Amino acid sequence: MEIYLNNKPIEVIIKRKPNKNIYFRFDDDLNLNVTANRLVSEKEILRLINKNAKSLERMLNKSLEKKNHDEEFWYLGNSYQVVFDENAYDVEFYNGKIISKNSSKLNTFIKNKTEEIFKREVEDLKGIIPTPKFTLKIRRMKTRWGVCNYKNMTITLNSELIKYRVDLLRYVIIHEMCHFYHHNHSEDFWNMVKKYYPNYKDARKELRG
Repeated sequence: MEIYLNNKPIEVIIKRKPNKNIYFRFDDDLNLNVTANRLVSEKEILRLINKNAKSLERMLNKSLEKKNHDEEFWYLGNSYQVVFDENAYDVEFYNGKIISKNSSKLNTFIKNKTEEIFKREVEDLKGIIPTPKFTLKIRRMKTRWGVCNYKNMTITLNSELIKYRVDLLRYVIIHEMCHFYHHNHSEDFWNMVKKYYPNYKDARKELRG
């Protein structure tokens, strides 16, 4: 079944379940998923769609906004439109776009750049902040930008930091390095952070946002 919302053709996918009520949801491909009892006819479903057209148009707009946001690609503080081109050999940045042969090539490029940039910044800051020898780890984390394990002598950085400006990455590295000296967030700790990153409060606010 196909309908029109906002003057656009929308595919309707009906899923039969032993529900009392009828549920409407747009999936990632912007198809309208309708979950209804098997006793509800397609004619009745179409009637309810027409009756709730305004609400469904608002749902469609929100789904479209989310889809556009999810496809937005952030790298070192800048937003790019992703373009996949089978003829592309290397990943290239051009006129607000990042061009890659496919998603696999792009993911490999980002992984390599993340390791390269994170290691470079850590090595640079080692020459500024006297720290004991430690191991750098990089992985995606849901709730932390960085973790300092002073017992195991490791610093772990969130791979998502590659999306942010380098100065914010440097703040997180400095923050974790300072934990080798102060194992909590005491006044002495923040004074040390401030010594190497005077605008740390702005960085914290931006990363929290």
